[in-house]
Amino acid sequence: MLIKSVLEEKIISKARKGDQKAQRYLFDSYARPMFLLCLRYVKVQEDAEDLLSSGFTKAFANLDSFEYRSEASFEVWLKRILINECLMFLRKQNKAPLMVEPDESLISTHEDVIDMLSADTLFGLILHLPEGYRTVFNLFEIEGYTHKEIAEKLGITEGTSKSQLSKAKAALKETIIKKGLNYAS
Repeated sequence: MLIKSVLEEKIISKARKGDQKAQRYLFDSYARPMFLLCLRYVKVQEDAEDLLSSGFTKAFANLDSFEYRSEASFEVWLKRILINECLMFLRKQNKAPLMVEPDESLISTHEDVIDMLSADTLFGLILHLPEGYRTVFNLFEIEGYTHKEIAEKLGITEGTSKSQLSKAKAALKETIIKKGLNYAS
């Protein structure tokens, strides 16, 4: 992997200098996973494509602030930019989480049901969550943010973040039960 990291570091260095081939290589290398990341937040393909484009534009414009540390550091840095783009988009759309009214009819079930679904099945279910639930679920469960970090990013309290996560999990479980999905889907 040393060869790959040296190559990536050289490509990033060229991209910093405005080399379009290097920028294209980075875009081609990271576009698919970053598009899927955007799609987890915004549901509509065209919006996700726009966010992907604006995120890469912002990343290339700010490459001077990026410090190469390891093979994964660029991806992590790029991911943060795209997550922030998605959150700003949601805020502008007045869809920033929050507050989906509690649904007392949500069915409680085993905590690990969600962990047992295939990635594709879970991705599809996440897309159908209300904006607030989906945003907090993505930030906490997938991106690894703490409730404190989520609260700061979204301008909510830690308690609200925890509540939205709990409601997201309950909504996912309810959907799983209603659809009769088996754990190995």
